[in-house]
Amino acid sequence: MAEKKSLKRKKWIQKLRDKYLLVIRNEDTYEVKLSFRLSRLNVFIVLGLMTIILVVLTIFLIAFTPLREYIPGYMNVDLPRQMYALQLKADSIERAFMQQSIYFENLKNIIEGSDTTATYYQVGIGSEGQLDSSADYQNITLSHSPEDSLLRLEFQRQGRYIQDLSSGIVSPDEGELVPDFLFFSPLEGIVTNRFNADIGHFGVDLVANKNEPIKAILDGMVVFAGWTLETGHVIALQHQQNILSVYKHNAVILKKEGNFVKAGDVIAIIGESGELSTGPHLHFELWFNGNPVDPTDYIRF
Repeated sequence: MAEKKSLKRKKWIQKLRDKYLLVIRNEDTYEVKLSFRLSRLNVFIVLGLMTIILVVLTIFLIAFTPLREYIPGYMNVDLPRQMYALQLKADSIERAFMQQSIYFENLKNIIEGSDTTATYYQVGIGSEGQLDSSADYQNITLSHSPEDSLLRLEFQRQGRYIQDLSSGIVSPDEGELVPDFLFFSPLEGIVTNRFNADIGHFGVDLVANKNEPIKAILDGMVVFAGWTLETGHVIALQHQQNILSVYKHNAVILKKEGNFVKAGDVIAIIGESGELSTGPHLHFELWFNGNPVDPTDYIRF
């Protein structure tokens, strides 16, 4: 019995090694084109090697090429990084939007003559990204490190003012604009009421002839052109270096919001619109970094 099994195994091995001739002939002429000497063992080996190569290529395509993204269960390794970058960008956009909202709220208060109480530092941010006006920062105590104190002394020794790269000088102690700009006079007239922040008069009143043109003091963008009950026709220009100029009680406004104007361009006509006006005049205000400054310190009327 064992001998029969051994003979069968030998026959099976011999069949694997038996040689066969594979001939390819021309159908019309019977001319031999190709011929191969094959055995079953060789065919099995070639097919096995081809299968292994196909498996290796498939694994390589899945592991090292973008094709893996189309296979269920695989995720782009850059996707978490992209999501994190998008989240940071969304947070930056949200923060910039909040700052712009506060800026326009202050701008509205400036035009209406109200107090500009909202600042970027006085308004807290809620846990859900909402403005929290009830935030209390009065009890926070700040202390300077020795390194900070040395840096402050070194800065003070080097000079009081910082020259900006474009134009204008900023005083670090007072935070006020130093006259380094060449301002156009908005109107040639007589100053009848001067700047007085103590009583809430944040500009100067200029009296001139009827229908006198009012001009832009610097190049800038019209950020407000409209009507308020107390100040009448008002136009406000945003300039470089966070400078804002406001022109109130006009008879006519000649520019629209979003218009860019050059220094000296006519933007309005003097008038007496608004409840607070007592006659034809221009109420002119100059603001820097959200703080009112005396226009007569920088402009010769």
